[in-house]
Amino acid sequence: MTPQQYAPLITLVIMVPLILLRNRAPRTLRPKWMWVTPAIIVPLMGLALWGTSMEPGADHTPFDVTAWAMLALGFLLGCAAGWWRGKMTTIQRHPDGTLKAQASPLGIILIIGLFLGRSTLRSVLEPHAAAWHLNALAIADAFLVFVVGMIVVQRIEMFIRARRVLAGGTDSHVAAAPAA
Repeated sequence: MTPQQYAPLITLVIMVPLILLRNRAPRTLRPKWMWVTPAIIVPLMGLALWGTSMEPGADHTPFDVTAWAMLALGFLLGCAAGWWRGKMTTIQRHPDGTLKAQASPLGIILIIGLFLGRSTLRSVLEPHAAAWHLNALAIADAFLVFVVGMIVVQRIEMFIRARRVLAGGTDSHVAAAPAA
């Protein structure tokens, strides 16, 4: 393995315990601020997409139909993963009206699986991209748009559920907090 392949694994070893520790207790959910993370991530990912195209030795051939299809597939799979991860988040409404959200352990397992799957797919697809008539840059970009789709749709799904609960509605994915 090259050092570039070790970096994601080292990151995973460091981040998983931190994520698990952070998600032990529910955190306050503020629906009016849920737009902030996507508003930060989307431009940063756009910058990352531009940066990958400017990398020395990057393939500068225009994207063909297959490359655009890979990007669309990456985005749609990211949206599906985000929707599922958002549904797996438990939301509790406290008697004072505040919402608390706690990520499900299954959602964390999903993120770990996606991270490992991305590393595996990248190591398989990128070296063989030319032989399979695929654009290596489109493969890397598909992973980035996957993340964008996942983050945006997760936040949208959680926002819709949170607004419904705050308006007095019910939601099968929302647990009522015990009265204190």
